[in-house]
Amino acid sequence: MGQIEILLPKMGESVAEATVIKWLVEEGATVEIDDSIIEVATDKVDNEVPALEDGKIVKLLCQEGDVVKVGQAIAIMEVEGAAPSAAPAKETKKEVVAPVAAQKIEADIVAVADSLGKTDASGRFYSPLVRSIAEKENVPMNELESVAGSGQGGRVTKEDILKHIENRGNGSAVAAAPSAPKAAPAVQAPAVSVGGQDSVVEMDRMRKLIADHMVMSKRVSPHVTSFLEADVTNIVLWRNKNKDKFLKREGEKLTFTPIFVEALAQTIKEFPAINVSVQGDSKIVFKKDINIGMAAALPSGNLIVPVIKKTDQLSMVGITKSVNDLAGRARQNKLKPDEISGGTYTLTNLGTFGNEIGTPIINQPQVAIMATGAIKKKPAVIETPTGDVIGIRHFMWLSHSYDHRVVDGALGGGFLRRFAEILQNFDINREI
Repeated sequence: MGQIEILLPKMGESVAEATVIKWLVEEGATVEIDDSIIEVATDKVDNEVPALEDGKIVKLLCQEGDVVKVGQAIAIMEVEGAAPSAAPAKETKKEVVAPVAAQKIEADIVAVADSLGKTDASGRFYSPLVRSIAEKENVPMNELESVAGSGQGGRVTKEDILKHIENRGNGSAVAAAPSAPKAAPAVQAPAVSVGGQDSVVEMDRMRKLIADHMVMSKRVSPHVTSFLEADVTNIVLWRNKNKDKFLKREGEKLTFTPIFVEALAQTIKEFPAINVSVQGDSKIVFKKDINIGMAAALPSGNLIVPVIKKTDQLSMVGITKSVNDLAGRARQNKLKPDEISGGTYTLTNLGTFGNEIGTPIINQPQVAIMATGAIKKKPAVIETPTGDVIGIRHFMWLSHSYDHRVVDGALGGGFLRRFAEILQNFDINREI
C-alpha cells in the first residue's frame, strides 16, 4: 500500500483557483475510481472532483470555504501499488480532469452559502472567490457594495476586490472603474401564499444557477426577437435519404442539429458583427473564432450549453460527431469545463419538445441566440415555370433574439433572413 496526492484539477482557461464548497467524503472513507469526493466552485464553473482510483481517503488537506490553487494537493489517498509514502511527493502526485457535475454557465454566478450572501440589497451577485477574499480582509457587505465592478454586468471580479483592498482608505477604490455599468435596482418578488395541500421544494444548485443567469441576461441586454418561417423541405428529404447510410458508414445518428449548426456557422461568417460581446458599457469585442453552443436538456430537467469550438472549420461529419458526443456526455454529467465555455453564439432547438415558436434568452456574454421550432407539413404555393401550384412542404419557425445595444433590426433581421435562405437552398443532391 502507498499514498498519492489528489490535486485540484484544471477547470478551464484563465481559472487559477477555486473555493471548496463541500467535501463529499470523510477521512477514512473508502472510495472507488471516479467517485466524487469534493465539490468546488470558481467564478466560472461548479465542479465535482473524482477519486483517482480505488482506495481510502487518508487525509483532507483543505476545509470548506478554503480557496485552493489549481495543482494544489487537496487530499491524500491510500491505494494499492502506489509508491511508499516516504517517496518524494513529485513521484506520487496525480492529477485528473474533473467532469462537470452541475450547470456551468459562463457568467460568474454561483450559489454558495456563507456569511456574506451571494447578493447585496441591490441584487448584485458575488462569486464565492470574491466573497471569500472579502471575508478574510474584513470587507463588510455595505463596503463591498461600493466596489466598482469591471466584470460582466458590473460584477466585482477578483482583481476589483484586490484593488479595492490595496487602495482602502485613500478613497480611490470606488472610482477605479467609473465606466462600469451600475447594478440594477432591487426588484422585490411578489409574496407567494402556500396552502395546506401545496408542497415546497428547494431549487437544486443547477436550477439556481440557471435562474440567476437568465435574470442577469434580461437585466444586461435589451432583448429583441425576430421571427421567420423557413421552408426546410430539401433538408428533410436529404436527411431521410442519407440517415441510414450515414449511420452505417460513420456509426453516428444524423439529426437536424448538425445541419442547423453548419448553416449558422456559414451565416456568422457572412455577418461577423453578430459574433461579438459587449465589454463594459462602451466596447465591442469581435470574436475571431466561431464557437457555437447548443442548449441541451438534461434528464433532471435542467439545462446546459456545450460548445462546438471553431465550428466553421468542421465538416458535416465532424459537426455531427461533435454534436452527438457533447450531447451524450452532457446527459451523463461527463463534460469538461472547457467544453461549456468560450461560446460566441447559441442554438436552442425548441422543436425537440414539439414547440414551434419561442423567445429565447441570450446566453451572456453573447449577443444573440437562434431557436429552431418543430418541423411541420403545410400546404404552400410553389412557383413553377408553368405557373403556381399548391403542394405540401416542410416548414420550421426560426426565432432570433438579439441584444439591441449592439444589434439593430438591420443586422438581427438580416442575419435571420440569410440563415433561412441557407436552409431553404440546401442542396438535396449533396454527398455526405
